Amino acid sequence: MKDKIVWIVLAAFVLFCIPFNVLAAEGEAAAIDTGDTTWMLVATAIVIFMHVPGLALFYGGLVSERNVVSTMMHSFVSLLTVTIVWVLWGYTLSFGSDVGGFIGGLEFLGFNNVGEEAVGTIPHYIFAMFQCAFAAITVAIISGGIAGRISFPAWILFSVLWVTFIYAPMAHWVWGGGWLYKMGELDFAGGTVVHILSGVSALTAAIIIGPRFEHLKKDHGPHNIVLFLIGAATLWFGWFGFNAGSALGSNGLTALSFANTQVAAAAGGLGWLLIEWKVKKRPTLVGAATGAIAGLVGITPAAGFVTVGSALIIGLIAAPICFFGIYFVKAKFKYDDTLDAFGVHGIGGIWGAIATGLFATTSVNSAGNNGLFYGNPEQLLHQLIGVATAIVLASVGTFVILKVIAIFTPLRVSKEDELMGLDLSFHEEPAYYSEESVKINNSSSVKVD
Repeated sequence: MKDKIVWIVLAAFVLFCIPFNVLAAEGEAAAIDTGDTTWMLVATAIVIFMHVPGLALFYGGLVSERNVVSTMMHSFVSLLTVTIVWVLWGYTLSFGSDVGGFIGGLEFLGFNNVGEEAVGTIPHYIFAMFQCAFAAITVAIISGGIAGRISFPAWILFSVLWVTFIYAPMAHWVWGGGWLYKMGELDFAGGTVVHILSGVSALTAAIIIGPRFEHLKKDHGPHNIVLFLIGAATLWFGWFGFNAGSALGSNGLTALSFANTQVAAAAGGLGWLLIEWKVKKRPTLVGAATGAIAGLVGITPAAGFVTVGSALIIGLIAAPICFFGIYFVKAKFKYDDTLDAFGVHGIGGIWGAIATGLFATTSVNSAGNNGLFYGNPEQLLHQLIGVATAIVLASVGTFVILKVIAIFTPLRVSKEDELMGLDLSFHEEPAYYSEESVKINNSSSVKVD
């Protein structure tokens, strides 16, 4: 009976959403620029491509061969679930009319009032879908901290609840006209909204769910560096849509963001390579690529607010900050952030948000503010408030969400399933078929039957 009621309510809600979509008025349509629209269509597609297959391959190459499929599933399923949540209620909570500085209004519920009308110089549809791609990949990043042990039902529930109660409020506060936006905190493409939220949430989830059973007992090196590099290169490519797309048009600011993205990534990769060579006595491809990602994370909030020279410094400094955060902080506290989601995205995002408060200048973007190095120390304070807010919201919110989910379903798989690997124990879908995997798969299928 309860199941029937749920389906009836869902069907009624969907039917309610259909008839009231508002199309653009003729006067509003005239404001749309075809060049800007074309670029934003491409940028949105690039960000989705950066998510799947980019992040999926990046994470999939880093885990053991027993958890490749399950890890990629986390990325793929987050794209599915978050897209639906975004259309039904996530977008309106993030970008609806401001309600007291804390949440968006409900005028876009079910994508009502989202149509061809212009938002700036692009159709509303494109703006909403571009923001959807951001929300989806932010959730997927979190999976890197808990790969190999979180249960699949828990992950689906977590994706729905996290984007609703953590991402949507923060996106509204920073980008949707909320209190941080009004205060003047700068976040061009997601330093606080995307990277700090996801990194801190990943760390919180890793601590609550607990370490892998074999954590600290064996070396958990990447099983396939080729897959990892393809994923890293796809992420780098996608980041041009991520950062340059956040200009919401095709103009000089887009070009600046594009240049800053490339320079910071290169500086981060080279910086990591040199540090690793000095500290660990040999340079590695995994290290260089990870450094490039750290540089990209660092420049994300600052991409449209700083000069190219500042971008180089931000990317270069991101490398040692993230390197030592992973190899010393993680080693000291022994938390099991499986794929270093906190080490790269959390720590790198914190640095990027702070760096924005240091290097921002209105000489490249009059819509921003000057930072400390350009005579405005107050901007650094605003950035620090944004960082602290993201940390508190992510840690407390993730803790509460996981505790609620645990009431209804286990957060992690059994020890037997974890040691077998989730590809076989849950999905019955090994990444690489071999005689051994086929035997295990057949025996598990018989057991289930």
